[in-house]
Amino acid sequence: MKIAKSSLIDPEKNEIYGIAAVALSFFVFAYSSRFGQISILAYYGVWFLPVVTDYRRVLGRYSRFLWIFSFGIFCFISAFWSPAFGVSLRTAIQYLTHIVCALIAMRMLSTKTLLRGGLIGTGIVLVYSILFGTYLMDAMDNTFSFVGAFSSKNQLGFFASLGVIFSYAAVMLFRMRGIWMIGAGGGALLSAYCLLASQSATSVITTAGVVALCIGLQGFMFFSPKHRRGFFAIALVFGLAGIVGALQFGAMDAILGVFGKDSTLTGRTYLWQQGIAAAAQSPIIGMGYQGYWVPGASEAERLWQEFFITGRSGFHFHNTYIESMVETGIIGTGLLVFILIACLTGHLKRLLTISRTPESLLFVGLSTLLVIRSFVEIDILNPYQVGSFLFYFMAGRLTLAVRPVKAKADRPQYGFMPNSPTGPERGQNGEPGIPAG
Repeated sequence: MKIAKSSLIDPEKNEIYGIAAVALSFFVFAYSSRFGQISILAYYGVWFLPVVTDYRRVLGRYSRFLWIFSFGIFCFISAFWSPAFGVSLRTAIQYLTHIVCALIAMRMLSTKTLLRGGLIGTGIVLVYSILFGTYLMDAMDNTFSFVGAFSSKNQLGFFASLGVIFSYAAVMLFRMRGIWMIGAGGGALLSAYCLLASQSATSVITTAGVVALCIGLQGFMFFSPKHRRGFFAIALVFGLAGIVGALQFGAMDAILGVFGKDSTLTGRTYLWQQGIAAAAQSPIIGMGYQGYWVPGASEAERLWQEFFITGRSGFHFHNTYIESMVETGIIGTGLLVFILIACLTGHLKRLLTISRTPESLLFVGLSTLLVIRSFVEIDILNPYQVGSFLFYFMAGRLTLAVRPVKAKADRPQYGFMPNSPTGPERGQNGEPGIPAG
């Protein structure tokens, strides 16, 4: 039986394959440590298979992606001065190929396909955690929490956060109906339950904040782009003033108190101090990607012992910028921050200048989630993680030019129009008002 190439690489025709690929990827991101190398090979397989069918259309011109690869390339280079050369080199190669997979997905999937695959993927991940999950003691606050099938309640909370955001976007932004609306409702309930069960203050607070932001930004869509920018500027000023005022009156301590936390963020501030001290030893280039948390390293062993990490793995400084500074110095951290800021501001600019773009609103929400979590987690620093996959997917979308296309009703709509080496430029998604990839 001959399978048409378009069923794999054309966003208008590959929905079934794309949904399955995204759902499988999410499951691998969650549980690759449980299922081992076979799950990683499956992840590579679903994204590199389309390359075999038509590498030109799937890969595109990678010269346009150099700024996206910049941090990954520096991680690779840093392996050559890392005290753990083998570990650093292997992980850097994994990180670079992980970026390639995200960019392949970015070119061959429509936003609706990504969203539907994300809904199914997070649902499977959370159901698996409920069925086979357990309670573990949190080394940061010495409390027992439901961690699902993960080793950290914050990772369970992250997938639950994504489930809530995907459910909101499916119904409120992309107006999915029928079975998808029912699935989004069930996913929202399942995600909310896992959020509460995990008792992850980070996940609960960030999820509530991001959903509130998306609802507010969605209200701006009733205005023209010109007025939208003005109202956004006013809302931004008042919002910042409100946050500063709330902090002055102790709102942060009150919020933390609800979750049983204190101003030290249950030990994180001490961990940050240790990380800053470690970063000062090689502030420009760092000590090498993945070169700090290595068995046998005196400082790593000391911190593992202090925080009762008997497995001597899976621990970090609980801050993306400190972790990056320790491993890649100012240079690497600067490259990573540049990509992160470009991702958030790039999609925000499109949101404020295009008449209707639910994709940009979704990506602003996800980018904001990653930015907020970056101060307490390292979601975008490692390969085979859902945070880094979405991060580079969204960054890659910015390389696709936005040009007006006409919908069936002759109304001006907008779509992403990548250059195709095999034919004229065309939109890859026929859905009106939804940018295509």
